[in-house]
Amino acid sequence: MSKAILQVRNLTKRFGGLTAVSDLAFEVREGEILGMIGPNGAGKSTTFNLIAGTYSATEGEVQFSGEPVLGLPPHRIAAKGIMRTFQHNRPFGGMPVIENVMVGAHTRFTSTLWSVVAGYSRKEEIEKRRRAEELVDFVGLGDLRDADVTTLSFGQGRLLEIARALAGEPRLILFDEPAAGLTQDELDRLGGIMRGIAARGIAMLLIEHDMHFLLPLAHRVVVLNFGAKIADGLPGEIRADPAVMDAYLGGSHAAA
Repeated sequence: MSKAILQVRNLTKRFGGLTAVSDLAFEVREGEILGMIGPNGAGKSTTFNLIAGTYSATEGEVQFSGEPVLGLPPHRIAAKGIMRTFQHNRPFGGMPVIENVMVGAHTRFTSTLWSVVAGYSRKEEIEKRRRAEELVDFVGLGDLRDADVTTLSFGQGRLLEIARALAGEPRLILFDEPAAGLTQDELDRLGGIMRGIAARGIAMLLIEHDMHFLLPLAHRVVVLNFGAKIADGLPGEIRADPAVMDAYLGGSHAAA
């Protein structure tokens, strides 16, 4: 069994009188795809924002590769190897696909990012561009590497987000509902890419509502409800858990 790369213990976040995340504990192992599910308002995105440094925790501990990361700013957490994607595509307009991917490597540049993009640090630009080209090919956007990002479809924009996250040389990627709005063909491609990422030893924590996409993909699943963990196990165990069905899946999903 691979070792845990992310360990979350007793994580709690309160917004005034509202407890969004309550005493949450789980771990993510190297090369693992860990799904995180729950109804709207269950605390999933808040958990992501705590891990990524967007929110500060009220209580608890998050360790990455054995080091505490709570309280660090997002750019320092990214530099340690935690990257994330968002529910909505966030391309940098006016730039081609390849340069959008290069932006994702900003924590790995020794020169300033913009000097590399502008061509002032030629050696590093060549190295990072070559890596970005490999990633664009990996996600299936090789024919569009020089295209303006505004010409991409929604599904292609999702793939761009993944390539940009990979450019940061992560050991863990936080995916926030990557399947939302995709066609079945796009979902199939996305699942294949995620399996390829896991095969590289990169761990993934994946928020997702589409159970038909998530359950065949995830190695394990954590279930939240009202900010607390109510289940943690293999996909088959989660599918059959009565507490999960009551909170989120429902009988029709469980029977599917």
